[in-house]
Amino acid sequence: MEAPELAAQTATWRAEHQAVLEALSDPAVLRDPARLRQVSRREKELAALVEAAEAVQRAEADRAVARELVAHAGGGPDRDLAREELEHAETALEEAWAALRSLLVPKDPDDGRDVILEIRGAEGGEEANLFARDLFEMYRRYAERRGWDVEVLSLTLSDLQGIDQVTLVVKGPDAWQRLKHEGGPHRVQRVPATESQGRIHTSSATVTVLPQAEEVEVEIDPADLRVDVFRSTGPGGQSVNTTDSAVRITHLPTGIVVSMQDEKSQIQNRQKAMAVLRSRLRRLEEERQQAEASSLRRSQVGSGGRSEKIRTYNFKENRVTDHRIQLTLYKLDRILEGDLDELVDALLAAERAEQLAQPLAEAASATPTPSGARRALT
Repeated sequence: MEAPELAAQTATWRAEHQAVLEALSDPAVLRDPARLRQVSRREKELAALVEAAEAVQRAEADRAVARELVAHAGGGPDRDLAREELEHAETALEEAWAALRSLLVPKDPDDGRDVILEIRGAEGGEEANLFARDLFEMYRRYAERRGWDVEVLSLTLSDLQGIDQVTLVVKGPDAWQRLKHEGGPHRVQRVPATESQGRIHTSSATVTVLPQAEEVEVEIDPADLRVDVFRSTGPGGQSVNTTDSAVRITHLPTGIVVSMQDEKSQIQNRQKAMAVLRSRLRRLEEERQQAEASSLRRSQVGSGGRSEKIRTYNFKENRVTDHRIQLTLYKLDRILEGDLDELVDALLAAERAEQLAQPLAEAASATPTPSGARRALT
């Protein structure tokens, strides 16, 4: 971004900052807590952007003065001093640009949300279900390390006590930030408990990570729902309840089906099912928008095939490889115990590096405004 472009962008930020300050004194905004939080957050963002842009402009002016001093300095100590001043000015300018670019890195609007995590056995039969259970325990232990709360919404065990499907809510201020890259097919290479001849098998389980949607964000027409109730069942289909407390909700326009049976109360199961449905519909709408813009990555889970893996867990070599960032760690045993921070930090660092590589002018034009905030899903 050249100086005239920066000056024009700074003027735009100043004008918006003034408008936001006026909005903060609007009684309608003050009466709406959600709107007030949004506008207050934007005011802080704009104030920081204006301050950083002005710092760049001051640093550029200082460098221009230093260049003049070097151009007109004589020989000896005066010239050396002028060159030293120019070096300081150029360093300060680089730092000012870095600070501005950091502010322009797009912020994830879902940061701070709780997470709905779904794990399913995929390819590999019963071994896939046993691996799904390992993943469930890994994330549960990671949550304990991070001080997050975990609530299991739905759990279906397989015949060998693996996990056919589990849905849980992970609650913590940084849960979304640190779990959002976990979505996708996870591949395991090991000798299964079901293998009698010691052969290594390859299986997979899928992980879906959704930011938990608030009720006000997703409007669902009751006429679009088919609600079925039935008795809860355990592995093998045996009944575990004598009342029709389990709930299956089908969203007719999309065909999304959510079942809950862990609670003894039909009302509680319905509430949990609706929470999961809202989050899935929210993600579906986001993916539709992303597909139209052709700007973001594919859906997390794909077909769950072993060849679509985002990560491989090799038990023989005690190795975990994340294929998206080509990172291999020989600490599988510790990772399964919940020691995920090194993997997560590397994924976040790669995300940030990609964002910082975005041209500054493009990043500036992409900064959100209150009117461009995520719209409610209907």
